[in-house]
Amino acid sequence: MSIQHARPADTYVPTYFLGSVGAGGLAVTFFMYLMFWVKHPDKPVPVFEDIAAAFATGSPLLQAAIVVAAIGIAVFAVLNIKGLIWNLSQLSKFKRTESYHKLRNSNGETTLLAAPLAVAMSINAAFIVGLVFVPQLWSIVEYLFPMALGAFALTGIWALRLIGDFLGRVLSKGGLFDVTAHNSFAQMLPAFALAMVAVGLSAPAAMSHTPATVATALVLSTAFGTAALIYTALAVVTAFNSMLHYGTAKEAAPTLLIIVPLMTVLGIMVLRQDHGLHTTFDAHTSAADTMMFLARLLSVQLVFLGLGLTVLRRQGYFADFVFGGKTSAGSYALVCPGVALSVMLHFFVNKGLVAAAAITKYDATYWALTAVALIAQFAMVALVIRLNRQHFGSHASQAVPAE
Repeated sequence: MSIQHARPADTYVPTYFLGSVGAGGLAVTFFMYLMFWVKHPDKPVPVFEDIAAAFATGSPLLQAAIVVAAIGIAVFAVLNIKGLIWNLSQLSKFKRTESYHKLRNSNGETTLLAAPLAVAMSINAAFIVGLVFVPQLWSIVEYLFPMALGAFALTGIWALRLIGDFLGRVLSKGGLFDVTAHNSFAQMLPAFALAMVAVGLSAPAAMSHTPATVATALVLSTAFGTAALIYTALAVVTAFNSMLHYGTAKEAAPTLLIIVPLMTVLGIMVLRQDHGLHTTFDAHTSAADTMMFLARLLSVQLVFLGLGLTVLRRQGYFADFVFGGKTSAGSYALVCPGVALSVMLHFFVNKGLVAAAAITKYDATYWALTAVALIAQFAMVALVIRLNRQHFGSHASQAVPAE
């Protein structure tokens, strides 16, 4: 008689929300094709009408890119929502277990921030789906912006309450935070959640023509973005101290790469804010300033990418948890850095180098740099397929509940 083995995902931890986040991020990478290759002169982003016009009059290569983008956005938006619904259902069940109460009294309590992070990502992904697939959406967009601000604000309040529960517990009394288990960047998850809320709040600043809406978006996104930066600084400094003493926790080693998506998210927030300040409040930032700003963010990403990959390789993480027989929910944290690097490269090439006339759009240098973004994107597509098969397929494996 054969023995039925449970799926690794049946041993639930909140880190599985990162699977939904990664899928939503991949939808964004496909939107980059439309953002930078489809003309949209009267709007900050391409919409259904712009895309349809480009498909009708564009070259075969542009038409192929539009088809790939539309399919990619649709597929990964579905995976994003499917993953979010599954995680919310599992989290509801998880809250009734003893494991949940243990989690709430450990360093791993901050993994609960993966839930508002995923919700914020899904709101962003839903807006992209609307732009791409819903005709005439732009005609009512000014009515949608206050709703979006409200949704992101509520998600941000949810995140702040979870952070308050955690910090209130560990800072009110000594000895409640295990410094020896702080040897990773796992405590950066709250900062990532706040940053995702901030970038969502900044969208109306770039797209609205109503001064009150733009001002509200600027102030709220700045507040959450600043909170994310403060939390990042504290978490990184204290984590490095612990890692130098105890080494990096192997199951949580992918969190060393979390700085990469954080820089992309906060970078897009700043670009959106700059656009809103320019169009609504007559403030100006030069193309050279934007190029150097993106270059600095990309440099930070490359530094932490090198650090993280070095540690992961030395520890044999990929051999064990990606290509081997072990599974860890924390492996989904590997998707966000690759997605974020791809998106950042698209912005650096188009909003940085091309806008500053450092290179010419569609020349050999342009495509060489863009190819790196595309390679990173499709590597993450392959990684998501691999991880989903590992965690949600019915096969025996050694599961490690990553915190």
